[in-house]
Amino acid sequence: MVDVLRVPFPVLQSSPSLSFKPRLCPLIPPSRRLHLKSNSLLFPLFCSSPSFFKLPLRCSSSSMPLQLSSLSQDSLLYSRAYWVTKTIIAWNVDVVEGSCYLYASKVAALSVTDNGIQGHDLEIKLEEDRSGLPPNVIEKFPHIRDYRAFKLPPVLDAKNLVKCQLAVAEFNSQGKCRNATGLQLPGVLDELFSYDGPLGAFYSAEAVSLCLWAPTAQAVYAHIYKDPVGGCPLEIIPLEETNGVWSTKGPKSWEGCYYMYEVSVYHPSTLHIEKCYANDPYARGLSADGKRTLFVNLHADDLKPEGWDELEDMKPDILSFSDISIYELHIRDFSANDDTVNADFRGGYMAFTLKDSAGVLHLKKLSKAGITHVHLLPTFQFAAVDDEKENWKYVDSKILEKLPSDSAEQQEKITAIQDDDAYNWGYNPVLWGVPKGSYSSDPNGPCRIVEFRKMIQALTHIGLRVVLDVVYNHLHANGPFDKDSVLDKIVPGYYLRRNTDGFIENSTCVNNTASEHYMVERLIIDDLLSWAINYKVDGFRFDLMGHIMKRTMVKAKDALCSLTKERDGVDGSRIYIYGEGWDFGEVAKNGRGINASQFNLCGTGIGSFNDRIRDAMLGGSPFGPPLQQGFVTGLLLEPNGHDHGTKDVEKAMLASAKDHIQVGLAANLRGFVLTDFEGKERKGSEVLCYGGTPVGYAFCPTETVNYVSAHDNETLFDIISLKTPVGISVEDRCRMNHFATSIIALTQGIPFFHAGDEMLRSKSLDRDSYNSGDWFNRLDFTYNSNNWGVGLPPKQKNENSWPLIQPRLADPSFKPQRSHILAAVENFTDVLCIRNEYGSTTPVHHGSLASL
Repeated sequence: MVDVLRVPFPVLQSSPSLSFKPRLCPLIPPSRRLHLKSNSLLFPLFCSSPSFFKLPLRCSSSSMPLQLSSLSQDSLLYSRAYWVTKTIIAWNVDVVEGSCYLYASKVAALSVTDNGIQGHDLEIKLEEDRSGLPPNVIEKFPHIRDYRAFKLPPVLDAKNLVKCQLAVAEFNSQGKCRNATGLQLPGVLDELFSYDGPLGAFYSAEAVSLCLWAPTAQAVYAHIYKDPVGGCPLEIIPLEETNGVWSTKGPKSWEGCYYMYEVSVYHPSTLHIEKCYANDPYARGLSADGKRTLFVNLHADDLKPEGWDELEDMKPDILSFSDISIYELHIRDFSANDDTVNADFRGGYMAFTLKDSAGVLHLKKLSKAGITHVHLLPTFQFAAVDDEKENWKYVDSKILEKLPSDSAEQQEKITAIQDDDAYNWGYNPVLWGVPKGSYSSDPNGPCRIVEFRKMIQALTHIGLRVVLDVVYNHLHANGPFDKDSVLDKIVPGYYLRRNTDGFIENSTCVNNTASEHYMVERLIIDDLLSWAINYKVDGFRFDLMGHIMKRTMVKAKDALCSLTKERDGVDGSRIYIYGEGWDFGEVAKNGRGINASQFNLCGTGIGSFNDRIRDAMLGGSPFGPPLQQGFVTGLLLEPNGHDHGTKDVEKAMLASAKDHIQVGLAANLRGFVLTDFEGKERKGSEVLCYGGTPVGYAFCPTETVNYVSAHDNETLFDIISLKTPVGISVEDRCRMNHFATSIIALTQGIPFFHAGDEMLRSKSLDRDSYNSGDWFNRLDFTYNSNNWGVGLPPKQKNENSWPLIQPRLADPSFKPQRSHILAAVENFTDVLCIRNEYGSTTPVHHGSLASL
């Protein structure tokens, strides 16, 4: 009898057109998420047949499996056991009088019945080790510290077994199968196949070589193409394997061509041996939309702008990281709406190379005043924006300009095309090591490489160093079918962090990566070194850095610092790294090892964002009541009608906020001593947040990045306009904006400003503009408008606040005039000049080492 699976909860399709912004996770809990191919929402299940697993099931490993009724139907969709070393399998089962076995099938023919596993090529009895898991395994996998250890024979051919479909099963004393599950392999892969040799494409005078790490693959072929898309392969070359690394050598004529890997590998999300077609994880060039990997030698002279090799000598001096001031900017925002930029250059790399565009003149002004680094939002190859400009859809801005300032029509028109326009922040990584094609004049060939280098060179000539926003904590896609999936096609189940059921963790929103695995960590570090050496990048900002292991971050910092101008062409000691040290999800409280959270990074010299000073200044948090006020937005002194409690409560809140700001002014140092609002002397680590965590967590000033606004959440001017009383003047709001940026500018530590803070930038109160198009993200470097009142912000993330937003947008008194914007820019640059002139390297007293 054929039944039909009925999905009793919402389905999140893994369609390329559905893009989630990291950090804003769907409200469906991980245990209820289901990802299926869009054409496979319903399919027949033979409910009583062991041949069920021979059906062409396509269930994404980023989701929980289908919740079926019996052991024989669903157990192999899970991977609840861990092969942690060559001789140990960890499994959370209690075997008293029964026994356990390991099963393998090279053709993925395993199925489960009440009598055990069928279709296997190999069956091995497991013996329980009563001493438990060894300390090195617990250190690597702390979340399974209480699992039981089962011993494998030391003579086992583990290197070939990992290429098979694997399962373990537990039987009772009567021989009845009670449990069965697949295996997670990263532990044994790290032990047997950790590799430090060449990976990617390499070029000599006579040949081109390819190396790919794929220890679970059964076969690997390289498909060589002449063109970026279409056509038959010029050649299909089999690669040869040595200890998990597949390699081949081809003629010099390959250079300038394209290639794809064909990897035959068992994929746990489908229970099949799949032929996966993937780009090179170490790609340094791509065709449009990452259809193929480009053979490109980044050291070739014709890819270097004139004067490129001498660029390091032109970098502005940084005597100390304490002298850094950061300006966060999105590449498209910089020029998409700038009429002083040639239309062909707008929204791309080449807009930075102009001498006198409005945007470039503004950057020169900021550089002269004291901004040292421009932080560029993601510039690697990401999904959700087509690289081919002719495929973009637009809304006529002249139509939008005629609509009322509080109308819902603007957002309706923008969101109707938001997945087909030119805009996205870019936090949906596909390949980390290649510049994004949509920002270049030609997404095929080496054009994006040359233009990216010209952008870096132009910013250097302005006097600015460049920080890249890197997103190593997650990937946009997974599985063997998605066009944007790469790593999970090549070594399925290794690069992406999985939960104890064997399904991909999604706490960063989708497809969390696992830097605790050796080759994931290596890929991250190799990628950073490539950007530093090949593009002369001066810093890296890590998205959701807390989801990366502390060890990885420290190794990355050391590797970058070891770069020398003589050997590598760059001085690595000048490269600054920082990121979001939030501690949540499966990594919270060191759940997967010591992670790179705010508190864990103390003493490393790696910076983390200081949310304490932001929340004290603005009020509450981005996730709290929208009208909750803070030190800058009128708490106690300019009440807005929000119920903060009694006057005494408000006074206590304001006094506490003052203490938090004082600690922030002293770089959030643990040992900084202040007199708090109660008249008591306390260290920064003894001043507590509302949740009981210490305000001060840093050991030195450069470990703190102070900010009051960033690309996330409302702009500074917008949040001030939302939280302040409706009746105050726009001049008062402008003063509050200036007050906030001045506090940040004059702190110890690293000041960080979102582009437009200095120009009263508005996104029409949009709290999350990652996919809100050019319309809501507009920057006007001519200072004629701050983009206030361009319609109600997109419904998806803002509708609950529309009753608060609409009357503000409709009120013309909220909109700053050109004179207000000009004054804001002048005030901002004046404060930067003060910081720059008097220097931020002056040491701040934060106690002795013994006092920390």
